[in-house]
Amino acid sequence: MQKRYPRQLSYGSNNPCIALSETEVAKIFSGDTRSDIGSEAEKMKFANKINNLICQFIKIDFDEKNNWELLVMERIYPIDYRSYEIEKRELWLDVFEDELKQLHTAGFVHHDLRRPSDIAGERFDNILLTPLGIRLIDVGISALQSQTGDKLFNKYVEAELQELRTFKEFFLSR
Repeated sequence: MQKRYPRQLSYGSNNPCIALSETEVAKIFSGDTRSDIGSEAEKMKFANKINNLICQFIKIDFDEKNNWELLVMERIYPIDYRSYEIEKRELWLDVFEDELKQLHTAGFVHHDLRRPSDIAGERFDNILLTPLGIRLIDVGISALQSQTGDKLFNKYVEAELQELRTFKEFFLSR
């Protein structure tokens, strides 16, 4: 059984996320994970410079009481897309696709639109609809072209575009 944390929102494949306030959440890194938290923060900051598709990075912090490193980011309140007309969803998808391609062109790939089948959770739970449109969370396994090189980066982009096609069918057919 997974450990439960105070004010826990979710638990990804590696790290829980907790609510810090009405406007901030934190992904908990415990143990010696400095390179992981730093890498995730850098990728988030990179994507935030391109557009607002990825949740906004706020800071890296430390919780002395619990000995946790914290990746602090904006708190997003998702809404249920099924209560909106197909036409409105199509518009959100158009913007989402454009913003995702902007990230790809800039050298960033999320690399986790669709959750692998062996990991618990909804298959597209890193894609959230908000009052401002579709947003992405959890850049833990995202990749920067400058770090992976062109060949691997392009492979990731190709896979992500396939996941996008699958998401579009999912988002419009429910």
